[in-house]
Amino acid sequence: MSEFLQVLAFSFSVTGPIFVLLALGVLLRRTEMLTDAFVDTGSRLVFNVMLPALLFISVAANPLEETANPGLVIFGLLATLVAYLILEFLAARYVQPARDRGVVVQGGFRGNLAIIGLAYCMNAYGDVGVVTASLYVGMVTILYNVLAVITLQRSLAREGGGWLRMLRGIARNPLILSILAGLAVAGTGLPLPKVIEQSLRYLANVTVPLALLCAGASLDFRSMRSEFGSALFASVAKLVVVPLFFVLAGVAVGFRGVELGVLLLLSSAPTAAASYVMVRAMGGNATLAASIIALTTAGSLVATSVAVTILRAAGLI
Repeated sequence: MSEFLQVLAFSFSVTGPIFVLLALGVLLRRTEMLTDAFVDTGSRLVFNVMLPALLFISVAANPLEETANPGLVIFGLLATLVAYLILEFLAARYVQPARDRGVVVQGGFRGNLAIIGLAYCMNAYGDVGVVTASLYVGMVTILYNVLAVITLQRSLAREGGGWLRMLRGIARNPLILSILAGLAVAGTGLPLPKVIEQSLRYLANVTVPLALLCAGASLDFRSMRSEFGSALFASVAKLVVVPLFFVLAGVAVGFRGVELGVLLLLSSAPTAAASYVMVRAMGGNATLAASIIALTTAGSLVATSVAVTILRAAGLI
């Protein structure tokens, strides 16, 4: 029991501040310090400038030879794709209205890897955890963004273009472009000029607080009640179904110790704030996206702690 409480305290130390910022966004919106115009502008700023800066610097700062773990990365990519396909299949049958399916699917598979996931790994395993997870985070985040564009454009049923429009959306996605640029820089092994690196870090440091404040300001509790079923569907998928699938599949292929622990911690991270930003930028149900972030952030406290305790007791991590 004491170990469970220690893990719970650790989880709260990571996810607690996120929940606080969401709540602050709600408060500032109610006092009209945050307006719809600010939230819209702030969300676009995060999507097009700040989040790309964060993703670029997080990938470019780690030389590829120090973070390479091909087996873990390939497993993460394949498992993410399978989880996405399962969620698409289930959402097509159980999520209404149809235009919300992409929001639910994205909320179910897209974890906050770069912030909470890496923080989990750092707290659990120190530098070894971060090195093990870094390339995984960069490559899987690319796949997250590709799949997010596909599922959102499909469910929003935008007129014209079809697959060509979808491919253009992927090719122009600033998050994907920033990660590819970061991988190119990391591949050279050359350090970034200090002025550029520090400037990007300034932008990166603002990303999560601003995204979470905007997400909190978009929460509508009356809408949450009417959309609770969809938000719960995505939350259960993100906190229970997807981590369970990753762990069972990881054990089956032979992962143990730090590698299995990293798979658990990254797959059980709550839904990324970037999911809200992308939904709002693409004209989807931003209120539902914000609700999923809030529910998974709160639920991750217990779900991750229980999972870590069980795997430790079983001697697997």
